[in-house]
Amino acid sequence: MRHVHGRARRAGAALAALLTWAGLLAGAAGCTSDGDGIGSGIGSGIGEMFGKQPAAEDVIRVTPDDGSKAVPPEKKLSVRVPDGRLESVKVVRSQDAQETPVPGRISEDGLSWRPDDDRLALAAKYTVDAVALDGGGHRSARHTTFTTKVPEERFIAYVAPENRSVVGTGMIVSLEFNREITHRAAVERAVTVTAEPAVEIRPHWFGKDRLDFRPKSYWKPGTEVTVDLALRDVEGAKGVYGLQHKKVTFTVGRSQVSRVDALERTMEVRRDGTLLATVPITAGAPTTPTYNGRMVITEMLEVTRMNSRTVGFGGEYDIPDVPHAIRLTSSGTFLHGNYWAPADTFGRANVSHGCIGLRDDKGGGSDTPAGWFFDRSLVGDVVEVVHSKDKTVAPDNGLGGWNMKWKQWKAGSAVK
Repeated sequence: MRHVHGRARRAGAALAALLTWAGLLAGAAGCTSDGDGIGSGIGSGIGEMFGKQPAAEDVIRVTPDDGSKAVPPEKKLSVRVPDGRLESVKVVRSQDAQETPVPGRISEDGLSWRPDDDRLALAAKYTVDAVALDGGGHRSARHTTFTTKVPEERFIAYVAPENRSVVGTGMIVSLEFNREITHRAAVERAVTVTAEPAVEIRPHWFGKDRLDFRPKSYWKPGTEVTVDLALRDVEGAKGVYGLQHKKVTFTVGRSQVSRVDALERTMEVRRDGTLLATVPITAGAPTTPTYNGRMVITEMLEVTRMNSRTVGFGGEYDIPDVPHAIRLTSSGTFLHGNYWAPADTFGRANVSHGCIGLRDDKGGGSDTPAGWFFDRSLVGDVVEVVHSKDKTVAPDNGLGGWNMKWKQWKAGSAVK
């Protein structure tokens, strides 16, 4: 009897277990589900018995890690799943109080997502929202954030000419950086200069803080030029990153090239190839001659002070009100009005300290040679000096790059 009783008890336990399974299955079958929710349907019931669904961070793996701070820009952003497939990935970059979607694409096999641009922006917050199906067909969603490094040092470029300006055909695009650039190729690649109508434009480095662009010959009148600075987050030197992402546009106006003959003491002014006038001038004295070569107008001042000590001389002159001053070099060569020399000096004697003087009135006359030329000039116009006893102006003295042969100019690029 005891033996039979033990068998009956085991049979009863088996029956109870069978009834329990049946109840679970019946209960699971009674649940409603669209087949997509985690923890729904028969599978979830069994899953709850034998273990939880994998955590979202195990199904969807995001790099950099959630909550990371000061992530370096070279760190790769990626979203991936070990099996199954990614359904959607949305990444947003918050920077300078602006939110920008980060474009990217899911791989053909559905296992990974990468951004189109591998480099992260600096001083930015990234938000990643991803949805994926795992190998068992269960949907998971993940939301992560991380922030990138805030650099201590930045560099910017000062651009000439000014945005939306109209310039002469000799204008050279010149970028001067506020810090030395040692990663010159990276910076050069981040600057694009284009023209309409199209023309070949090449860069040339002068030292570590200046990058100029020009075509082989003077621009054609009417050309529209765009300078695109994509310098933001570009590493210009170790630990020094660019700050700008901007465009500068300018229009090339009419052609005006003036030829100064230091021996004849005249200046021929030609507009679109036609001679407008021949103006008497005074150039540099024999002991302080004017540079030879092609110079470009970079600045025009109605009146300015000229002091010999600021350009390397002694106390030879200090004139507080020089009228119609047109800068030709960074070292201090101007073409300007002169009211202090006798009128018969112009066209007859060279008496200046290297500048080119045109007759003018004190305060600047409108009907004087200097006033006439000033009113007809643009930044970017060319003034070429010939037959002076001085050397040719250096290519980096002002916008003197036209004095460099094209082959030599092109050799000044850092991108080989």
